[in-house]
Amino acid sequence: MRSPRPAPKPAPRAADGAPIRSAATTTAAAPSAPGAGERIQKALATAGVASRREIESMIAEGRIQVNGQPARAGQAVSPADRITLDGKPLRLSANVEPPRVLLFKKQAGEMVTRDDPEGRRTVFRKLPKLDSGRWIAVGRLDINTSGLLLLTNHGELARRLTHPSFEVPRRYAVRVLGEITPDVLQRLRTGVMLDDGEARFESIAPGVNEDGHSANQWYEVMLREGRNREVRRLFESQKLQVSRLIRVSYGPLELGRGIRSGGYREATQEELLALMSAVGLEAEAVVAKPGKSERKRLIDEDDDTEVPFRAKKLSRLENKKKQSWAAQPSSRGPAGGGARKPAPKKRKR
Repeated sequence: MRSPRPAPKPAPRAADGAPIRSAATTTAAAPSAPGAGERIQKALATAGVASRREIESMIAEGRIQVNGQPARAGQAVSPADRITLDGKPLRLSANVEPPRVLLFKKQAGEMVTRDDPEGRRTVFRKLPKLDSGRWIAVGRLDINTSGLLLLTNHGELARRLTHPSFEVPRRYAVRVLGEITPDVLQRLRTGVMLDDGEARFESIAPGVNEDGHSANQWYEVMLREGRNREVRRLFESQKLQVSRLIRVSYGPLELGRGIRSGGYREATQEELLALMSAVGLEAEAVVAKPGKSERKRLIDEDDDTEVPFRAKKLSRLENKKKQSWAAQPSSRGPAGGGARKPAPKKRKR
């Protein structure tokens, strides 16, 4: 005969009668499998939400949640996770849109912000739509500064282009009111102390058509950082006034001609590769070509006259109408290419 099994011991209970669970019997949350996703900072930056540093600040402030729980820096996420920012859902696409860059020709009076409380025009008002993510401005230009502004859907590219450690050059055309002596030029090159630390121009040279005698003189300057109003403050430190400021290049990309004020164009594949190479990023995919709905307007470089695509198509149709169709051989005519003889008319009875 088998010996009877011993009776099970009663489970320990707390003072209120509830059972006490040991650590061994408690079910732990399954950790994310290696390779199941990527770090949340990189994933959201690539999706164009913000730069990695900004995302880290959002996580620390508790603004980002993953599957209903506060996000953690370095947490692995995938498109299957439910991610929200300030309660609004963020979509991570399994097919990440390729990096894109727009060269925007900003006008004086435009704001580099998504929403302006005073209702002023912003550079984001007429940008092409993205399948995922959003457009990020690479740095800022104040309301009175015009010229080249880069926008990208790639958060890490935007972060590197603006970070001082990468020393990406920015060139400006500056019209200055006041006399600039050789001593002033030397101080601006070697460095002057501003409210937020020492600053200097990497290079400064007079414009090609300047004679040095008029009250307003054009200069071309170059910086490798983008502090707030740095160009203006450098000249103001020498009792000079900037009457006009235009950014003409950012890294390897130049404003050039062919973009109307307040308009933009898509960076070419070669320009995008050069921009990513300048900050140590490898090309992740071929540049996405803009669709028909994103085409803006052709610009005549001689007079900046806008030529809509539709007008170009209509002009081709007008040229076709002017051709003599009688001189063209009929597709149903004889092999020799001669015109087909008209059939004799039937007489009415």
